[in-house]
Formats: sequence, structure tokens, C-alpha cells
Amino acid sequence: MRCLQRSGDRPSPGSVEDSWHCRALAAYQHLNVSRGSSRAGLITPPKPFQNASMNGVRPKIEIFKPFGEAFELTNKILFQPFDLKKWLIIGFAAFLSGHIGGVGFNFPSPFGDFQSHRATPDLIPDHLGQWKPWLVAAVVVLAVLFFAFVIALTWLKARGHFIFTDCIVRNKAAIAAPWREYRKEGNSYFLFLLAVMVVILLAAGLILASAFGLGWLKQGAVETISIASIGLIVFLFVFWASIVIFLSIATYFMVPVMYRRRCRAVEAFRDVSLLIIHNIGSFFLFCLFGIVLILAVLMIGAIVTCATCCLAALPYIGTVILLPVFVCLHAFALVFLRQFGPDYDVWASFMPPEFLPILSGASPSPPEPPLPPAA
Repeated sequence: MRCLQRSGDRPSPGSVEDSWHCRALAAYQHLNVSRGSSRAGLITPPKPFQNASMNGVRPKIEIFKPFGEAFELTNKILFQPFDLKKWLIIGFAAFLSGHIGGVGFNFPSPFGDFQSHRATPDLIPDHLGQWKPWLVAAVVVLAVLFFAFVIALTWLKARGHFIFTDCIVRNKAAIAAPWREYRKEGNSYFLFLLAVMVVILLAAGLILASAFGLGWLKQGAVETISIASIGLIVFLFVFWASIVIFLSIATYFMVPVMYRRRCRAVEAFRDVSLLIIHNIGSFFLFCLFGIVLILAVLMIGAIVTCATCCLAALPYIGTVILLPVFVCLHAFALVFLRQFGPDYDVWASFMPPEFLPILSGASPSPPEPPLPPAA
């Protein structure tokens, strides 16, 4: 193919196709040069989203700015304007997601006076001796009912997380619509939570079994073995606590990712885990600030509970009273996560117009008029 010809040459009839290819190639090269030139008037389309860890450029992650935006979102959702019906519906969504109410509950422990009693046959009264054969069956039935109750609460909490998130994202009080829309994601998240609970309980059981086993083996052994066993138990406990903290953080941020991408729980857990590992410093600061917020919430809950004569300690009623706190905390997690890119932004596909001045950093300005054509 001849692509270069002298200015005085005229193409022969057989070379018309070659000249067309030459002109197309020249136009393509000119387009590439124009895109790279700063004086060209062409506007290149935006590149598709890539994770910051892939590009090697880490986004600027802030802590206090997302909290300020979450505070403004709470004011916009609950108070501008104030709607009691909307308040009650969103409060019910928060209640389903696990926000029970105020603090101050003190559950009595059955092991409080364990050392003052010994396991003797006299522990059971004489008039209940005839019911001894049924005690094992009663304990098994109560244990099954207890675990069934925990599983039911976990399922409601998993489904309620998506409802509460949808209410905040869309600034809309709704229960039935998000319950149906995010049924698949909620059930997947529920099964994942059950698997996490089983893993944590098994790990705790292994640690306890190791502690009892080492305690039995150290009888008659030298003191160095006892010190080594204590060190091993401490290491296992710290390792178990680290795994629990990591899983808690990962599962906390899985719901926004599943809400945004409509994906399964395993995929969301894998993505959130990689995000935490690649941005461990930002999430560590988030956890530290979260501890401060939890302490503040405990103080506010205790004050409100006392001020309302324990009315805020009642289920759902306390959730409605403390609803601004719960909405602000959940919105803080959503705004914090959206800093990592569009794939983690729950408002990427839809944002209420009243949220634009808050989440865009400035009031939306009208579009500029088009430039006049060049003379």
C-alpha cells in the first residue's frame, strides 16, 4: 500500500482504495494529535471508573467533613420539613435494623454469685426432684427456642439494614417497597451473618478448649510450660478479638456496597476487605472517631432515658426519640464510604435534589451559556 505520494502525482484508477485508506489513516493520526494538544478544541470523554488502588493514586479521605455532611443530611431528612409520619416510619426502619432504643439496660448475669455456691445435689429443691428426668429436655427446648429467636432477629436486622439505608439515601419514608426490592440482597446478607456468627463461636470454642486443655496438661509440669501456655492463650485471644473487629467493620460497610451494586454478600465482603486492607489508615481513624461517637451516644442515651423517665428505654419508642442520632451515624458511614469512588457511592445513580447542596460541596449553579462560534 502506498500512503505517501508526491504533490504532483495523480493516483491511478487502481489505487483509489489505497488513497482512501491513506486519508483515513491520516485523519486518525490527526485526531490523536489533536487530543494530546492543549490548543485543540476537542473534549475527551471521561475515563471509566477505576479503583484508586489500581491507579496507584489514593483519594483524599477525610473524617470530620463527612460527619458534618451527615449532620446536615440528618437535619434535611428529619427537620426540613418536620413530618411526624415520616419520622415514625423511618424510626420503624431503624428499629428493624437493630437500633432498639436508649441505653441503661442492666441484664442480670447468672454467674454473678457463682463462687458462693457449689454444685451439689441439694441445689434442686426436694419437691422438684420428680421433675429431674424432664430437666434435660426442658433445657434443650429452651436452647432451641433461644437460637430460633436469635436467628429471627438476625434475619429482621439484615432486611432492616437495607430498608433504613434506602430511607436515608432517597430521603423517603417507605417500608414495603425496599423490603421487596432488596429481598435478595437482604437474604444473602442474613446468611452471611449466620456464617460469621458460627465461625466466631467455633473460634471462641476452640480457644476455650485450648485453655482447658493446657490447664489440664500443666498439672505436674514445670513452671516454664505454664508461662508458655498463658502466653499462647493470650495470643489466641488477641487474634480472635482482631478477627472479630475486622469482621464487624467489614460487615458494617457491606450493606452500602450491596445496596449500590446489587451484588451478593460474598462479593461485597471480598471487595470491602480489600478496600480496608489498602486503606487501613483511613479506616483506623474512622474506628477511633467511631469510638468517640459511641461514647457520646451512650451519654446522650443515658441522659434522654433519665429525662423521659425510662421512656426512651422502651423498644421502638426509644428508637423514635433518638432517631436523629441513629440517622446521623448511618449517614456518616455512607458519606465516608462514598469518598472511595463511584462504586462505593450510594448516591451515584440517584440523588435527591435537596441533597445536592450538601453532597456536592456547593449549591448547584446553572449551566453556562455556549460560547459563540469562532469568526
